[in-house]
Amino acid sequence: MTIQTTDLPVKKPNLEEVEAVISEALSGLEGKQSDDGHWCYELEADATIPAEYILLNHYLDEIDDPLEQKIAVYLRAIQEDHGGWPLFHDGDIDLSASVKAYYALKMVGDDINEPHMVRAREAILASGGAVRCNIFTRFALALFEQVPWRAVPVMRVEMIFAPRWFPINIWKMSYWSRTVSVPLLVLATLKPKARNPRRVHV
Repeated sequence: MTIQTTDLPVKKPNLEEVEAVISEALSGLEGKQSDDGHWCYELEADATIPAEYILLNHYLDEIDDPLEQKIAVYLRAIQEDHGGWPLFHDGDIDLSASVKAYYALKMVGDDINEPHMVRAREAILASGGAVRCNIFTRFALALFEQVPWRAVPVMRVEMIFAPRWFPINIWKMSYWSRTVSVPLLVLATLKPKARNPRRVHV
């Protein structure tokens, strides 16, 4: 077997252009730097983080109406023209993010007949409905008794105790996977119920 190689022409970078771009970037950063030397940029996320915060408050029955109303303003503002919520600006609908945002807006009291809620519901249903959500959203819905726990695929919580030599153990997961998986394993075993004091359904 003969391996053939091809020499691709390599364009040498124009170092003057590279230096100009670096200078422009540095100048832009310096222009946004505060007098005391720090920078402050908004850490943005998709709709799931603010929606999950509202859901958490209702799960715990620690509702903060003024703050939740501010979050609701943000959720309404980032709703896209297609009616749902994307994972990035101007993106296609993300079904799971949209279900969480819609449910969170219901939690804060948005009327389901308001135009933005009608658009959201239609977009969610056109994308397959809540039954097609990802596992994380199904977990949230199960906590609020909106879907049965059998809708959530899980592994046994005892896998937490599996030794490192066992073929499947939590130490073979990345740290961030463990920080998500272990709580989900515990929740799936205990099957707690959200307090949901306003008894809001999806």
